[in-house]
Amino acid sequence: MTTPRQLVYQTLEFASPARVPRHLWTLPWAEMYHPGAVARLCRDFPDDIASPGNVLTAQPRRQGSQYEIGVYVDEWGSVFTNFQRGVIGEVKDALIKGEGWEDKDNLRLPVELLSVDRDAINAFCRGTDRFVSGGMSVNPFERMQWIRGSEQLYVDMALRSPGMFEVLARIHAFNCELLTILATTEVDALTVFDDWGAQRSLLINPAMWVEMYKPLYKDYVAIAHSHGKRLFMHSDGYTLDIVPHLIEIGVDAANLQLFCIGLDQLRPFRGKITFWGEIDRQYLLARATVDEVEQAVVAVKDALWQDGGCIAQCEFGAGARPENVYRVFETWNRCLP
Repeated sequence: MTTPRQLVYQTLEFASPARVPRHLWTLPWAEMYHPGAVARLCRDFPDDIASPGNVLTAQPRRQGSQYEIGVYVDEWGSVFTNFQRGVIGEVKDALIKGEGWEDKDNLRLPVELLSVDRDAINAFCRGTDRFVSGGMSVNPFERMQWIRGSEQLYVDMALRSPGMFEVLARIHAFNCELLTILATTEVDALTVFDDWGAQRSLLINPAMWVEMYKPLYKDYVAIAHSHGKRLFMHSDGYTLDIVPHLIEIGVDAANLQLFCIGLDQLRPFRGKITFWGEIDRQYLLARATVDEVEQAVVAVKDALWQDGGCIAQCEFGAGARPENVYRVFETWNRCLP
């Protein structure tokens, strides 16, 4: 019998899996307000992908609760303000404020994240037949925004501030060290979570992405592949401009907002990368009928499936209707003969 782990590998390798692998993301909002629906989803459509979480021997320096109303300080020192339970807040005050990044030493690298408990992660991997992702992700672009502020970072990128490049290099070196440690465990994949898209375009000029960030992502892929791991990446928004580059550097699976980009725009890439979800959160999961949701899932399968290359992923987050999330997995489950 094919295990969930084998099923995911078959999908990534376009090797005709018997069904589409499943991966439900639940924000704390869903668990707070729809615990019964979450339990039903997990019972009827168990995930094929798992994570050991942040298994560390030293605890990161954090203050507050990430998903509660109030202020939360993350392990890097970025301060998030949150006005709604169950979702993540926003950074309102930059950590590095100097015009020339002269206060860049305010950034403290969260070295506690490097205290990965390899034995615990390996035990987790051996104790499950699911495909295991590393549990900790890197996000160089988001991290730069969280320490500098988005608007000011865009200005710095245009001006090519030397201080900006110095801090980005420090963050990247730290990310590489973290991913290398995770790659020496028995996990199946490493992950990068970095939001790049607005509603209709990339957040920055695609040429700037290629110059400044593509080399970083290439390093992350190289770390994963050199250790026999896969590299999964997530980005919200319209990211069509970078999809060919992700394929070129060897990203194995991308979690993209398919309906923001357009299925017809993505169809040429079928068979070249695995689409790790998702189903539209802006309309389909929040306001559509279950029939519309079913039609959307079938459209994704018809446009992007090629003997593999799709993972049934969607996010049960703020505003999503439980019945719509359920229909996503119900439809994927019967998409293949």
